[in-house]
Amino acid sequence: MTRAAIIGAGSLGTVIGALMAKGGRPVELVDTHAAHVQALNAEGACISGQITLCQPVRALTPDQMQGSYDLVFLLTKQTTNPQVLADLAPHLHEDSLVCTLQNGIPEPAVAAALGAPRVIGGTVGFGATWLGPGQSSLTTAAEVVRNHAFEIGEIDGPPSPRLDLAQTYLGCVGHTRLLDDLMGVRWSKLLMNATFSGLSAALGCDFGEVLDNPTALRAVLRIAEEVARAARAEGHDLAPLQGEDFRQFACPGAAATLAMVHRIWNPHRRLRASMLQDLEKCRDTEIDHINGLVCAAGRRHGFATPVNDLVVALVHEAQARRMQPGFANIRRFATLLDSAPDPAQP
Repeated sequence: MTRAAIIGAGSLGTVIGALMAKGGRPVELVDTHAAHVQALNAEGACISGQITLCQPVRALTPDQMQGSYDLVFLLTKQTTNPQVLADLAPHLHEDSLVCTLQNGIPEPAVAAALGAPRVIGGTVGFGATWLGPGQSSLTTAAEVVRNHAFEIGEIDGPPSPRLDLAQTYLGCVGHTRLLDDLMGVRWSKLLMNATFSGLSAALGCDFGEVLDNPTALRAVLRIAEEVARAARAEGHDLAPLQGEDFRQFACPGAAATLAMVHRIWNPHRRLRASMLQDLEKCRDTEIDHINGLVCAAGRRHGFATPVNDLVVALVHEAQARRMQPGFANIRRFATLLDSAPDPAQP
């Protein structure tokens, strides 16, 4: 019998673990939050929002892990990777499979720490909000979860048979597509996070408020252009995601691209970025691994990323002050957008 674990049973991990257990694929939920672990064991993983479920699960803290795991899903924040991967390594055997579902592009660092032959990667196509010990809210429409839950692949190359086991577990949550080009999809998912998650964190709002504000939508398109340029500079094309051609973000036509933005993000209107949830809890965010990754690519390859730079600056300001940003920050985007050069130009 496969021994599996979710490392990082926060908002997403709680939902995923509950649905895996319901689907007959027992998985241990590992999290550092002792009260959360206690509630999961005592009352089950209780999911609200787009679905209602209270599913018995097995949960433990990292110090309670024993033996080796055959399959691990990594859902911690990249900011914690040095400690998380050091704690996990003793619980892997030679053929263990680690599927990182973290934000950003974590595969190179995870492979360096755990050994490349053990590591595959993927993206999550839905969002959730942690409500308290043992409780999480699914904030993405259930239909999206059923049809576009995960996309997973090898770090370099086409799918291999070993992906089947991970696909079987993730399939308990929703459709899981095997990828020929993981890095292309990673960059497309980074675009999703840099735009709406970045702005949600910088403006202190949910995705619906971004969708409903004309200045925020202008910022979405400019952030997306900068991500597309960074991906090309790093040698990757934006891959299709959730049935949409993300290459359009590289040279958008306003009407068609805005229509695509609404198709992609309307089902996620209720979502508040996990980075915003971190700011609300006075925690550091993954901003340097998301928008900051785009800024770093711009510096390496000699092009400007002014809108991503502003997102990073606003989130860093909020982190330093241990406060939540306000939607009044939209004025700073309006000023920048009226003065910043088109990132597609040299």
